[in-house]
Amino acid sequence: MPFSTLGLSAPLNKAVAELGYTKPTTIQAKAIPVILEGQNLIAAAQTGTGKTASFVLPILERLSQGQTQRKKRVRALILVPTRELAMQVEEKVTHYGKHLGLTSLAMYGGVDEQQQKQRLIDGVDVLVATPGRLIDMYGQRAVYFEEIEMVVLDEADRMLDMGFIEAINKILDRLPENIQFLLFSATLSNKVRDLAKSVVENPYEISIAANQASKANITQWLVTVDKDKKSALLSHLILENQWDQALIFIETKHGAAKLASQLEKRGIEAEAFHSGRSQAIRAQLLADFKAGKIKYLIATGVGARGIDIEELPRVVNYDLPFPADEYVHRIGRTGRADAAGEAISFVSKDNFKNLCMIESRLGHLIERREVEGFAPKKPVPVTVLNYVPKNKRPKKD
Repeated sequence: MPFSTLGLSAPLNKAVAELGYTKPTTIQAKAIPVILEGQNLIAAAQTGTGKTASFVLPILERLSQGQTQRKKRVRALILVPTRELAMQVEEKVTHYGKHLGLTSLAMYGGVDEQQQKQRLIDGVDVLVATPGRLIDMYGQRAVYFEEIEMVVLDEADRMLDMGFIEAINKILDRLPENIQFLLFSATLSNKVRDLAKSVVENPYEISIAANQASKANITQWLVTVDKDKKSALLSHLILENQWDQALIFIETKHGAAKLASQLEKRGIEAEAFHSGRSQAIRAQLLADFKAGKIKYLIATGVGARGIDIEELPRVVNYDLPFPADEYVHRIGRTGRADAAGEAISFVSKDNFKNLCMIESRLGHLIERREVEGFAPKKPVPVTVLNYVPKNKRPKKD
């Protein structure tokens, strides 16, 4: 099914064709017609499923018949959890809408606000913003909400996990009535559903998270290894397999810096990407990683939120993530748009319960591979696919 069958206009179809899109992904095929009809929507979709285009394209279509009429006004608001995601979503808006003449702006903290204020003066059709900076700008009367027609809450679960609920509620309380609400989330947790109930009236619901959790085009495998050997194992895999590029997930800022230093001593250049680095440095690192100038980027889970590389060949879980949905979210950063991808995880004995929960979430075991010279002194037990934590097991009579 080509994009031309979804109800998008010629300028948008031309733009997606120029970007090399041939057919819509599942979430795009399901969401775009619903949004074009003006319905409210709740959608569960993982990273890598093409969800950004699924709401940006119909927003641009619906806004294409006009422009902002007054200063400091916006017509569509997209709320996102991080600066990086704000920049990347706005970049997509620019690419998809390049034949339409609409205006857009990414607004986030950590940078001088004056330039953002200046851009808002003439009005913006599509504003992509983090909640904190938007509340700040609204309080300074740099932006007004009365012309807003559509609102997107993107990665709603992450915004809630990051403590943005108060800021989100402040924004939602100030929006006009009768606007179209679109909520996208990797998972529809109870917290997300509670938020949706409070803001989205009679929504159409789409959920593709479950069948996207283990995409066939992503080769997943793990290596069991003792904690103190993980750095040496990573160096070995990079050099032995001549990996061209990898996004490496680690739990802490200190750990990221330490690992980068350890790799450097072995002749491997890598950069640490985390929330402790300035916005300017993070933006440059991300641009260099996208351009292939940086081959190995070591990122904390928080720091990496919003990293979106279209042709990323592999991700490495240096530290196994928790909860299980975080694993699904991470591996979704490779194998995008049905390209081949690879997800490698390092698992030590103390990760066993976490591994069981991840594999239960996936519905299958992850292939175990042995790497000569790295067999753990503390073996990782055989996985229990239907593992249930003690606190969730039924009580015996």
